[in-house]
Amino acid sequence: MRIETNRLILNEVTLGDLEAIHRLHSFPEVDEYNTLGLPADLDETRKVMQPFIDAHTENPQKLYAWKVTVRESGELVGLCGMILSCDKFRLGEIFYKLSPVQWGKGYATEISKTLIKTGFQEFGLHKVEAGVATENVRSIRVLAKSGMICEGLRRKLLPIRGQWIDSYHYAIVEDDPRND
Repeated sequence: MRIETNRLILNEVTLGDLEAIHRLHSFPEVDEYNTLGLPADLDETRKVMQPFIDAHTENPQKLYAWKVTVRESGELVGLCGMILSCDKFRLGEIFYKLSPVQWGKGYATEISKTLIKTGFQEFGLHKVEAGVATENVRSIRVLAKSGMICEGLRRKLLPIRGQWIDSYHYAIVEDDPRND
């Protein structure tokens, strides 16, 4: 599945993308609020990404991961994805991460809005959700700009660098107002 925005192209991740994804996962700044931790090597990144790659052949497909490239340059700048419930609840959980040199350009908001729109229009979802560490101010702003609403606090949910971190739960439902 390929998704295009005004500035970005999202293509499903393949094995050929692993080295670039490994580099992205290896930035300490990207890992600051991530539960994965810095990967020890490329094999560890492969283990994290393999379920998303294997999901390409599933029907219905529940796991999606897209590499994010800039339309003009073709430069890989990030990774995003969606996990679908594929049941009567019609839920999807989104995630995204960008190379730190790309922060502040509006890409994360563009990705988030695009994933929300895709969730509703392509996957027929009722609700799109995202979790965010309570201290991750940048992502909180992105989710709010994307039209998502903070539905609550999940205490000590995220295992990050040996500590349990609180998380906000953000969501948007299909009939909420949106600025696609």
